[in-house]
Amino acid sequence: MTSESTQDGESLPRWYVIQCKGGESFRASEHLDNQGYEVFHPVLEVQKRRRGKLAWVAEPLFPHYLFIRLDRMASNWRPIRSTRGVLRLVSFGNEPVFVQDALVDTLRDRVSADSSRDRANVYYRQGDIVEITDGPFRALQAVFEAQKGEERAIVLLNLLQQTQRLEVSVEALRKHPS
Repeated sequence: MTSESTQDGESLPRWYVIQCKGGESFRASEHLDNQGYEVFHPVLEVQKRRRGKLAWVAEPLFPHYLFIRLDRMASNWRPIRSTRGVLRLVSFGNEPVFVQDALVDTLRDRVSADSSRDRANVYYRQGDIVEITDGPFRALQAVFEAQKGEERAIVLLNLLQQTQRLEVSVEALRKHPS
């Protein structure tokens, strides 16, 4: 981030950072977009447990922050402060802070590359201790080894003094409280 100064590039549109109210970055992004502003709100698809089941959820890459492209001279900055979900424009002193275009371009490329790939299980990592919650091995501890497709997982279970590879539904697993 860089502080704006009065140079010849002042009238070029630049990316600025908006701090949003807690949990309202999606609302702020939607309302700013509806007002005609160019907004970039990077999100990731992550797997979370909801009502006892694993579900894919969109979460902000930077919780409570989003980027907005504004022209220092031509853009109307006044409505931004009163937009639902917006807390403030990030500033140093009274000067709004702009972000280099290259940084936002890189973030856009990475987010679009991540969304074009198959979603990966980010809830469980290799080596995590898990508890099996359903089926004949219910209440036993295992070690998460790998994801197999979107709904199945391979776990390592210690049975009869030997490690056995077992394929189970991802929904039948929960992280063991360590």
